[in-house]
Amino acid sequence: MNEWLRAIPMLPEILSVLAWGAITTIHVTIGAFILATAIGLSLGIIQTLPSRIARFLIASYVEFFRGIPVLTQLFVLYFGLAQIGFKLDAITVAILGFGINGGAYLTEVFRAGIQSVNRGQMEAALMIGMTRIPALRHVILPQAMRVALPPLANFSVGLLKDTALASAVAAPELSFYARNLVTRTYLSAPIYAATAVMYIAMSLPLAYLARRLEQRFARGVRT
Repeated sequence: MNEWLRAIPMLPEILSVLAWGAITTIHVTIGAFILATAIGLSLGIIQTLPSRIARFLIASYVEFFRGIPVLTQLFVLYFGLAQIGFKLDAITVAILGFGINGGAYLTEVFRAGIQSVNRGQMEAALMIGMTRIPALRHVILPQAMRVALPPLANFSVGLLKDTALASAVAAPELSFYARNLVTRTYLSAPIYAATAVMYIAMSLPLAYLARRLEQRFARGVRT
């Protein structure tokens, strides 16, 4: 109880410092999400093509990065690349690490979405004179997104929470600032409680969006 009382006069400072960390968390989440989506969509499309070599290479990438903890990947990018002369700042490492790891998961999400579309859709598009790329863009992908969007939204929620791991490579995100505040003030319970509230405040809109997408596209599938 005494710890909470001591935290009251410091609350403005605590919230101000944590807010800066929350901004970085959002920055890392958005950057990693964009990178993961770009990788997942590109490889998901290629994985549906007839090239066995391309499918093998993509499957190897997916299994490799899904089989390694993302924290290990962050360490390799941050410390390993520095050993060979490629020193990246912590935020860049966080975006790359979460983006590459997330791309492995989203590759399967987009592949499943594309393959859920009846093959006759592509055949019909080719028969009316469309080439494969425009057919994918205008016919297949809009329908595939009905399947891919709900898990994509859920991925964004998990990504936001996983960014806490970036503090291990000194990325100045929310957990990093919280840990530093605790070290300086010894007010662990109030600071981590405030940190949890901030994570919830950032996660709830994404969770709500994920539920809405699931409900919307579930109705679309039933109809």
